Amino acid sequence: MTNQITSAGIQLFIASNKVPFAATQVKLCTPIIVRICRKMSHGIKFDEIKVCDDLIIDGHHRYLSALLTGYDIGKVITHKTSATKVVDWVNVEFDEEDWDTPVKIAHLNTLDAAYNDLEIEFVNKIALG
Repeated sequence: MTNQITSAGIQLFIASNKVPFAATQVKLCTPIIVRICRKMSHGIKFDEIKVCDDLIIDGHHRYLSALLTGYDIGKVITHKTSATKVVDWVNVEFDEEDWDTPVKIAHLNTLDAAYNDLEIEFVNKIALG
């Protein structure tokens, strides 16, 4: 399933499904979503997303990944600011370029391994497909 995740596939999913929380971010990174989906599909735990009313304030990549994989992501209440703007999901752009460097990916994998009490090699293998 995670090998089939593309920007077009994510947009089709959004168009075909009810997405309960509204976006407040205009652009997301498809490769980040793919890595998170791979990890979620293997049961790796993630921090909660931050929401205010029906808005995602922090955690857009995790939220969409959870919807795509059926993962039950936790939610914590936070506040929005005057800069918070609602973005219709159909207007969110999905960037095919990876926003994370190999060093950042390695760092995130190390954090995920520690958080989940897993071997780093296992997390690396999952994240890199």
